[in-house]
Amino acid sequence: MINAIKIAATSVAALSLTASVALANPYAPYKGDTLVVNFPAHPHYNAVMKVLPEFTKETGIKVEVDQLQYLKMREKQTLELTKSKGDYDLLAYVVFSKADYVYADQLENLARYFMNPKLSDPSYDASDIIDGYIGNIGVAGGEKGYLPGPTGSLYGMPFGSETSILGYRKDIFEKHNLKVPENYDELLDLACKIPQLEPGMGGLSSRAASGHHASHAFLLHLAPLGGRIFDDEWNPIVNNEAGVKAAQALKKIVDCGPEGARTFGFAEAGAAFLQGRTAMFLDSTVFAGQVNDASKSKVVGKVGWAAHPAGTRRGSQTGGFGIAIPKNAQNKEAAFLLLQWLTSKKADRLIALAGGNPSRYSTHNDAEVNEKYPHMKVFGEALKYADPDWRPIIPVWGKINADLGTALSKVLTEDLDIKEALDGVAERTKKIMDQAGYNTWK
Repeated sequence: MINAIKIAATSVAALSLTASVALANPYAPYKGDTLVVNFPAHPHYNAVMKVLPEFTKETGIKVEVDQLQYLKMREKQTLELTKSKGDYDLLAYVVFSKADYVYADQLENLARYFMNPKLSDPSYDASDIIDGYIGNIGVAGGEKGYLPGPTGSLYGMPFGSETSILGYRKDIFEKHNLKVPENYDELLDLACKIPQLEPGMGGLSSRAASGHHASHAFLLHLAPLGGRIFDDEWNPIVNNEAGVKAAQALKKIVDCGPEGARTFGFAEAGAAFLQGRTAMFLDSTVFAGQVNDASKSKVVGKVGWAAHPAGTRRGSQTGGFGIAIPKNAQNKEAAFLLLQWLTSKKADRLIALAGGNPSRYSTHNDAEVNEKYPHMKVFGEALKYADPDWRPIIPVWGKINADLGTALSKVLTEDLDIKEALDGVAERTKKIMDQAGYNTWK
């Protein structure tokens, strides 16, 4: 489905070439318009704010940004999207909001905009955008309802997307002649070996706190170890052998982690790595921007990066944000022009240089970007294994995710038997899925 979208976009781009030649300035009809956009307070979007004036300079379209802390942003969007006329022309959404917004018919299908030769930029090059990001952030209605497939449609574009990556202390690895782990056996061995080699230092810093932090960390290991939450018929299989192995991996990592590891969220796990209290960090690429910031980090110049280690397969997470046009937006065509510009090759590169998360392969391989951020090429290679199905993006996922996080927290803090905990999650998940109608056709 992703390839079909890209081929369609490329075909439309070719058709639009004649129109774009005739219309010397495709932005002219919208010059002087003001777009109101809703963005999160997030490192990527902080970088975007530095680049946005270039859009206005180039197009004459003004942009007002309502930038909010993520939870407040989500609350505001919930209200705005139910109005007959919304205040936002473009909004950013976190990946698991995709299912809620599309199911409620609150986002524009982007097909008719990419089909419009007056709007669609022939140089956009959709094939350059990372496949896993488009599938994860933008497509709905295909396989399983939330993945690409013959019936899928495009509702948003990746913008501030992330994948999981392994950060490691080069100085510690060189000191003890350690090999960067390529698979889970090596990763787990090092997680507990490093505290023996460096007393007082944890092996790997991980999220573990009760709730979504624990479930996120578990899912980080579930996909590469061959697991899924459901089989292809929506039967919960989180409690199978792969699920047990993923929970065992998380528990081992936390047990061998730095002091206080059981209470870590994303910020605390990252801080432990930045302060030199752990030798490895496995989580989102968004974290990389802080590593060489001397105001936050004690490990400046000491960190190397590698792809998420393989288990039975490679399968790094996909997540972060995308951008979309609300159904009730008042300036939809101009909003599409902004969406298209922000996700273009030019803007993707400018935003990356300003410290944002690129969504294009070409940006990850750009010489200037890599000179400033040497990790980008490694990230680009790692993104080949980004898995859009590492967690199910369905409307009832929030309830299942909360239960999973609570159960895993008891495993980590109360030594609840792993199989018993996951069996309970599977049983409760089946009831949730039955009530939601996922087994209607059986």
